[in-house]
This record gives sequence, structure tokens and C-alpha cells, in this order.
Amino acid sequence: MKVFLLHPDRDFSPKPELRDQMFEAMLSANLHAIDYVSRELERQNQPAAPPGAVVDEALTQDLELNTLWNWMARGNRFLFEMSKRVVLTALRDPDEIRYRQQVLADCLEHPETVEEIYRLALKALASERDVGSLWSGASPGYILHRAVRVLQLHTEALQRLRHIAETQAQEFRSEGFGRFFAMLREELADDYLQSVERHLQELELKGGVLESAELGKGDKGRRYVFHRPPERRRSWLDRLPFAGRTPGYSFELAPRDERGARALEEIKTRAINHAADAVGRSADHVESFFVMLRLELAFYLACLNLHRRLAEKGEPVCFPEPTRGERPVLTAQGIYDVGLTLHLHDPVVRNDLRADGKALLVITGANQGGKSTLLRALGLAQLMMQSGMFAAAESLRLSVCDGLFTHYKREEDETMESGKLDEELRRMSEIAERITPGSLLLCNESFASTNEREGSEIARQVIRAMLEKRIRVLFVTHMYDLAHSLHSQRLEPALFLRAERAPDGARTFKLLEGEPLPTSHGEDSYRRVFGNDSSGSAAMARDDAAS
Repeated sequence: MKVFLLHPDRDFSPKPELRDQMFEAMLSANLHAIDYVSRELERQNQPAAPPGAVVDEALTQDLELNTLWNWMARGNRFLFEMSKRVVLTALRDPDEIRYRQQVLADCLEHPETVEEIYRLALKALASERDVGSLWSGASPGYILHRAVRVLQLHTEALQRLRHIAETQAQEFRSEGFGRFFAMLREELADDYLQSVERHLQELELKGGVLESAELGKGDKGRRYVFHRPPERRRSWLDRLPFAGRTPGYSFELAPRDERGARALEEIKTRAINHAADAVGRSADHVESFFVMLRLELAFYLACLNLHRRLAEKGEPVCFPEPTRGERPVLTAQGIYDVGLTLHLHDPVVRNDLRADGKALLVITGANQGGKSTLLRALGLAQLMMQSGMFAAAESLRLSVCDGLFTHYKREEDETMESGKLDEELRRMSEIAERITPGSLLLCNESFASTNEREGSEIARQVIRAMLEKRIRVLFVTHMYDLAHSLHSQRLEPALFLRAERAPDGARTFKLLEGEPLPTSHGEDSYRRVFGNDSSGSAAMARDDAAS
């Protein structure tokens, strides 16, 4: 049985280098389940995540992803880890993205049913843990007993899942849930479940063990076979001494014959060893199903948590339309920073953007005008879309990228062994070694640590190199030299946005298409901090003129 709710053709598997970290973080949630996933992934030797998967501490910091994951988890560490791993394992195929979007849409329409299925998986794993764990050197008898008990408990959960599939399947429209419910109905038919229950009762061995063997060299036993016990005879006639029976011999052990008891136990162990192995593997198979069911549904439950919070605030969401092709696509209506709105009580300002065919987006304008906020909103929308989630916008069409990278300015760090410019260049060099054609690079005030002339020249060379390699660039800057030179080139794939400023200096936090201006209106910031003292402004102007 396979879950296949996150992918149409495989179970979810984090990258190998992330797997151990995820398991360690989730130990408190379900120790045995996580251990089993680790073993199962090793056994299946599943491939690593695709090259487009983004795993970057800088990305998490720059886009404030922990805010997103915390609201998705709502205090549940397991949901936090699964949200993190799914979001950072980006999909690159638009069909796979739409597959996951459809599953999530079903979850949003039927949250109670999805939560019930999740609770069933939790209950099954918890009951399995209560049976007791295996240890190195456990006897076949114990392995068989434990496996039978685990399967009995899991059968109850499977019956409940089958009931949900029969009564709720018609309400779900996605391909993922359609396949999932069809699998439950086909593989968990009544006759199959009844047969399983009957076999499990027999495997309890309440009537003892029936086995056969042959004598080998030196009168040693060989070819031990574990037989199904014969059906119990219920007729009183069968119990009469003269009733036809197969002749045989029997013996009884003396009460204190410890050596004989050990020998008999050894004979019994040899017979049931293969049965214990087969039943144990069956229990592991069912257990792996519930583990994967919990893992994959955890992401959707986290999405439900986030959706409820945004709905409470009245913020719109949509399922983005993913595209793939040579021509970049970016059209957004009412897009906003989901991380910012999760920090605030009131709804935040939304922006519209039409940048289809534009590989370069340069954002300039007034200080504190919303430039960085829009950049972060676009980065979050890209990640949320490529994880199959809804996006924080009224509508959104977006190109799929093969990798997402960020290069943001950093505050002075006491641990730095060199200057800020050296640190910026080092980080850009690391990005250049990893970034590939089809990727997306977000730059926020990059190379502002040096003077404007040098910083602009470095940025121009970086942008030129990225565009030549078919890498899209979104660049926020206050360097007029850089923005003006790019604008004057009339680059066909470039779009220039400017933070809107009201005549009185108020910020609307709207970003509109417009050419760069030679000022970031720092005087507005001065007035906000020091008041409207015109003498101070005049003195600043005289000093500037004198210099």
C-alpha cells in the first residue's frame, strides 16, 4: 500500500543529508515511527531530492521562513519539521505542483475528514509502540507474537480507513485522494480483512505448534516445517477412543527437565522462524504505510493551520498557476508578504505586478517604501507555489525556477574576519558556484557596503553574468548609479519598479512601474526622527553644497 499524496508516483523522501536531522528533531513526536522511516528509506534506497531543492540557511534567514513554519506548525514540532522539509524540497514540474495543489484543495474543503485520517495514523502508530519494541537477539517466538499483535491493532485502523474510503471518497475530487481511496477499497476488501483476522487468530498459537521435520545425518533434525493447525473437531463422536485418527506417538517432559525444555523450545523456534520473519515483514509493511500517511498528511495539516490564520485576518490566498518555458512569467494581483501579515494584527498592503517576459526586475524608490517587503513576498510566493501550497495573493502566474538563491545585505558581525564587502563578495561567489540556468536570484541592497561607484559596477557585472546564463534576477537597490545605468540601456527583459511616495512624504507601500530617481528621500526619514525643524534641513543642504 502506498500513500502518494505528495507525489503522484512515489512517497515523500527528504534528501539524505537532511534525513538524520529531521529524524532527530522529531524523536519526541514518535520515536519508533521515525526510526522505522529511516530504515525504510535505507531499504528502498530512494533517490535524493532533485537538484532544484533549496536548502540554505541564508534563504531561511532572508525570507524569514521560520515565521511561516511556526504558524503552519502552531506549536507542533512534528508539523514544523515536515513543513520545513517539504517547502525546502521544491517541485520543478508544473504537473506535480498542480497534483499537490489539488490534494490541498480537497483538504481545505474537507478538513474534518483529513484530520480524522491523520488521527487514525497517529493512533495506529501509538498502539504499535505500546506493544513493545524489538531488540537485538529477540527470539522468533517473541517476534511472531509482537508482529501478530501489531497487525491485529493495525487491522482495526485499516478497517476504519476502509469505511472512510467508502463513505467519503465521492466528496474528494483530486487525483491524489482518488487514487488513495481506490487503493483502500481494492486492497482492503471485506473478504481480505476477514482472512487476515482468521490467520492472525491462528498465529496466536493458542493450541500449540504443529510442525514436521526429518532426520538427517547423526539423527539431527532437518527440514523443519511450520504447519497450519488443523481445524478443531467439535463432534462428540470424534472424541471417542475408536474414532479414526492418524496414529502417532507422544511424550511428556518431566517437570524439572530443563535441558529437555530447552531442546523442545529450540525445535519450536526452528519451525516458526520463517513464519516470524514473514509476519514481521508484513507488520513492517503496514507500519510503513501508517508512517508515510502521517508524514505526508502532516504537511497538509500545517497548510490548514496557515490557511485558517490568513482567513481570520481576511487575507486572500490563491493557487498559483505554474508555468515552464524559456519566457519568464510573473503576473500577480494583490500579492503581499505572508510573513509580515503574520506579525501584524491588521491586513497589509497588496501590490499588482505584470512582469511577463522580464528576466530582470529592479526595484528602487523611497526609503521604507516597501521595496524589501515586495522582494520577500515574491520569494515566499515562489517557494509556496513550488511546494504545492496556496500563495499570498489574489491571483498569481509564475515561472517555475530550478533553484532559489538570496543575497541580502548583512549587519556588521563581530565574527567577521574581513570587511563587509569581502563578506558580500564571498557569499556571491558561493552562489555563483551553485546557481544554474533557470534559477532565480533575489538581491536586496547588495554591494552597498562600498561606495556607490564601485558597488554599482560590481552589481552590473553580476547582473550581466546572471542574465547571460538565463538566470532571473530581482534586485532591490538605492544605488542610483546602478539603477540609472541599467534603465538607460533600455534592456528588453528589464522592468523597473519604484516605491510610491505621496507629496507629503507619506509611504503608500505601493510599488509602481517607473524610472529610478536620484534620491531615496532620506530627508523624510530625518523629519520622522527629528521633527520638522527646517533649520536643520537647511544646514544639511549648506553642508552638502560646501562639500
